[in-house]
Amino acid sequence: MTAGFIRTVLGDTSADDFDVVYAHEHVIIDSPLIAAAFPHIHLFDEEDAVTELSECRHSGVGLMLDAMPCSSGRVIDRLARISARSGVAIVAATGLHHDRYYGPLHWSNRVSVDALAELFVADLTEGIDLFDYASPVIERTDHRAGVIKVATSGEHPDARDRRNLEAAAQASVVTGAPIITHCEGGTGAIAQVELLNGWGVAGSQIILSHVDKIADLSHLRDIASTGAVLECDQSLRQADKGVASLTAQAICALVTEGFGSQVVVGTDGARRSLWRSLGGEPGLAWLATELPLILTELGLDVSQISAVMGGNAARALTWKCAPTPSRTAREYP
Repeated sequence: MTAGFIRTVLGDTSADDFDVVYAHEHVIIDSPLIAAAFPHIHLFDEEDAVTELSECRHSGVGLMLDAMPCSSGRVIDRLARISARSGVAIVAATGLHHDRYYGPLHWSNRVSVDALAELFVADLTEGIDLFDYASPVIERTDHRAGVIKVATSGEHPDARDRRNLEAAAQASVVTGAPIITHCEGGTGAIAQVELLNGWGVAGSQIILSHVDKIADLSHLRDIASTGAVLECDQSLRQADKGVASLTAQAICALVTEGFGSQVVVGTDGARRSLWRSLGGEPGLAWLATELPLILTELGLDVSQISAVMGGNAARALTWKCAPTPSRTAREYP
């Protein structure tokens, strides 16, 4: 497969294959630190995930981006099995998350920019380590990452943030893989884009997560003016019997103002309380079934909603080049 593919855990596929794409999900989050310190986001069970994603698949979801990167709770063999069993294609992330998921003595805080970039490239082009870098033995699987994840801690990136951003930029420039960022509390997006641009990453290759945590249109307009992709993921948490949430209103305003090609959506469903398979509500399928209805009520047309619900994300997750021979994805039901 040549340039213009999406790299999933089961192989490379075309952006044309998916109508509904969730651009920021958490299918598996499992580590001793997560279990001890963050039990409310401890998503470890393969059967629960298959049940939840199967409902999403039944609702039209074809592709999800799992946003846990290196050593932060990512479990690649489980992700691959969940994808195969549920029929939902999954894009895995390389990169690094917030320091809170590692701790100050973790290896990720003690290596250079170049070493991190080399590791990210290996995840993207060779295969993700079965043990997720928790073992002195690295056993690369056939399941490769399709996006680079990086997080910052506030409006102005600190030294750790800048190092990780630079490593992500290096890996993106070398491979053509897109970058997804975490904007803490909705902040820091513009600084992230400016730094990544300076290291050679185009705005269209950058997906900015959680920006709608500050649902102020002038704020979102400024971010959109950078040319980056805005990932809006608070609507599921704001769900209330179809009432138009602040996020839904912000999406409509951005589309109306001409930024419709830069808006993607996700659930950021990293809460056990949100999964129907775990007894929570409203369930991850809500985004596919209910958000389009709300957007319709707010005045968006079918083509605009289609772009927001899938087309934009499929394009944003598409690699710009193919540095290594690709593996063809299995047929998804």
